[in-house]
Amino acid sequence: MINGIKPLERSLRWGMVGGGGTSQIGYIHRSAALRDGTFSLVAGAFDIDAQRGRSFGQSLGVAAERCYPDYATLFREEAARSDGIEAVSIATPNNTHFAICQAALEAGLHVVCEKPLCFTAEEAQTLVELCEKRQKIIGVTYGYSGHQLILQARQMIADGLLGDIRIINMQFSHGFHATAVEQENPSTRWRVDPRFVGPSYVLGDLATHPLFLAETMVPQLKVKRLMCSRQSFVKTRAPLEDNAYVLMEYDNGAVGSMWCSAVNSGSMHGQKIRIVGEKASLEWWDEQPNQMRFEVQGEPVRVLERGMPYLDHAALADDRIGGGHPEGLFEAWSNLYRRFALAMDATDRRDEAFLADFWYPDVHAGAMGVRWVENCVRSADTGAGWVEFR
Repeated sequence: MINGIKPLERSLRWGMVGGGGTSQIGYIHRSAALRDGTFSLVAGAFDIDAQRGRSFGQSLGVAAERCYPDYATLFREEAARSDGIEAVSIATPNNTHFAICQAALEAGLHVVCEKPLCFTAEEAQTLVELCEKRQKIIGVTYGYSGHQLILQARQMIADGLLGDIRIINMQFSHGFHATAVEQENPSTRWRVDPRFVGPSYVLGDLATHPLFLAETMVPQLKVKRLMCSRQSFVKTRAPLEDNAYVLMEYDNGAVGSMWCSAVNSGSMHGQKIRIVGEKASLEWWDEQPNQMRFEVQGEPVRVLERGMPYLDHAALADDRIGGGHPEGLFEAWSNLYRRFALAMDATDRRDEAFLADFWYPDVHAGAMGVRWVENCVRSADTGAGWVEFR
């Protein structure tokens, strides 16, 4: 159980690119990173408007001279300091992620990046190789994977409680963009603009979250081929989709489905995952993240509760307030940032034994999401035909 004791001897010196005063996600990053004392925010390039970014950084307690106009200046000036940053988080529009990640790694920094990591499999491979070359990590903020019951599911499946996995059903389908809200909302407008988000909208923005949950729960399964159909119900969003269906076949013969949508009218969030095995099934819904259904064929349904002593030690290790008290997204993100810090520290110490058995959403997870979206778009563009996953 996490009890407030710092897991590292000192806080890592940390900076941000983006995440300024108008950014909702920036606040989540800071709340998560600073909660356990593993990071200390000492610098940043918080806004595309340099003066606004400087004012905002100072309001956070960052020294004025360490509030920089852009990421290139941030990396250059901090590298010249004996107390310069050791890690940076990237909370900027999607089309900037690759360049900033690459520059940060070249500057010798660990990185935490919003997804998508980049736009193409080729760019993703470049970042994988650069992480290895520079011996630094990229952590990707698949924030929902920080909920404890995701690791509980992973262990139950590994222990064989479900038997052979047959079916994986995934969805992330909310209704908040059922109309053209981007016409009045600038923070939404860039999300439906190919210049900023690349070849997809909901496939990259929503679907990669439950996709990574499935990868975490059943890491041994690999996508063999898939078929994708996508739609633009709000016509002004074309060629980007606001709704999509994906069917998948895995290398063990299992099948999977994904429904991602921003036009599911009336749905608050709609992210669910159900893993079906030959003996039992597990189902988790992020609107009720403290519970997970465990359904054994022929037996009454069981609801597993977060924080209870019957859970696996891997799930309990991320517990913060004990069973009965509800935890949410901020706790899940805090769990990830804690893991990012431990991975950064172990990487710097070259502790290969620790890293070999340590889970977190890493550069390979980010690269997988990019490849999956690329294959979905390829399928949809061929008339929703089956394509071999590559």
